[in-house]
Amino acid sequence: IALGFEFVNGFHDTANAVATVIYTHSLPAEFAVMWSGFFNFLGVLLSSGAVAFGIVSLLPVELILQVGSSAGFAMVFALLIAAIVWNLGTWYFGLPASSSHTLIGSIIGVGIANAVMRGRDGTSGVDWTKATEIGYALLLSPLFGFCMAALLLLVLKFVIRNPALYAAPEGNKPPPLWIRGILIATCTGVSFAHGSNDGQKGMGLIMLILIGTVPTAYALNRALPESQVIKFQQTSEAASKVIAAKGAGHSIIGDPRPVVTQYVSLHKINEGTYPSLAVLVKDVGDQVQKYGTLNKVPAEAVGNTRNDMYLTSEAIRFLMKDKENDLNKEEVATLTAYKGSLDSATKFIPTWVKIAVAIALGLGTMIGWKRIVITVGEKIGKTHLTYAQGASAELVAAGTIGAADIFGLPVSTTHVLSSGVAGTMAANGSGLQMATIRNLLMAWVLTLPAAICLSAGLYVLFSHLF
Repeated sequence: IALGFEFVNGFHDTANAVATVIYTHSLPAEFAVMWSGFFNFLGVLLSSGAVAFGIVSLLPVELILQVGSSAGFAMVFALLIAAIVWNLGTWYFGLPASSSHTLIGSIIGVGIANAVMRGRDGTSGVDWTKATEIGYALLLSPLFGFCMAALLLLVLKFVIRNPALYAAPEGNKPPPLWIRGILIATCTGVSFAHGSNDGQKGMGLIMLILIGTVPTAYALNRALPESQVIKFQQTSEAASKVIAAKGAGHSIIGDPRPVVTQYVSLHKINEGTYPSLAVLVKDVGDQVQKYGTLNKVPAEAVGNTRNDMYLTSEAIRFLMKDKENDLNKEEVATLTAYKGSLDSATKFIPTWVKIAVAIALGLGTMIGWKRIVITVGEKIGKTHLTYAQGASAELVAAGTIGAADIFGLPVSTTHVLSSGVAGTMAANGSGLQMATIRNLLMAWVLTLPAAICLSAGLYVLFSHLF
């Protein structure tokens, strides 16, 4: 199902990357989608994984810690099926809706439903700080795409006076060779950037599924070199001293995990937070020291060790953002180094997962590209897309998505590119087809609430069925 989500993502988002080269006859459609698929593949393979785990961190921590349970599987099924259903519906009507928007809405829906079912306020089920950060990226990137693509087109008109660049395609005649080169280069850039950003969303979810179903192999990064494990022990000892000093004067009896989990869920420091976290950090350090390397952690202990590491990492992440944390710069640096060591042990993506996601994205592009290509090429502006407009929109899209990838933020290829095309139409004085723009805006506005409601309903249903 997770690969199915990426397959549908290929219909939607990668189709935008090939829209201009197909529509301007720069490349034959069949070759264009294979070309785009290959660079998507490279983008996925060379991606950092930051976006993948940024998406996962939106999920309720208690469900991530028990991802192999019935509640964990209800979560994964609900958010994936909700995202696929909405994506297929918008694709059927040729609307370039955002797979990123849809997936994030589905995650928020599961978080809210989970909190309400546990008798908590629905707003406590989501990491709203992270959700707001992602929301800004999704909201501002289309506006940025619109303005920058419009500006780039105006700059091109001033710098390059060759009228061939500003002409619309004539029949099936391909553009001049130099224009073809520009359009193919921009298509390649968008495809690569799309793979490096959008491909990660499926990777994060597939890793969650693998951790739940095959924890022995995938819960911990068993390929971590011994030098990294030695570094982990050093950063662990330093972090332990910092946290223990903050919790001095308080002691806890029993299991520290419920208190730390509560802090991660509610983001409120109380007198038990630091002492409980200090015990947990010491426990994690003891476990790694006991086995020497992560590769020697026995199968029956892998799940618990991984959960302890993940919980500690999330607690430190929130602690460093908390205004009440009372940490100085040196202490923040120590905890950041420790968190990095924890993440290298738990947040990893095997090459075969990247390859599977890249293939699913590529196949989706090859099968479902046509509806979205027609919308982007013909239905946004009142005149047909020119070569310069296509190149401007794609250059801006590639740059925006690439920058978002560096900062670990998911953005929508669909929204950035289609708003870029709209920006070039406005700058060109071509006029916009308001019916299409209205439909795009409706899909943009409705995607989040629709995905939230759909995934929340499915989560409640699956929780009772499983």
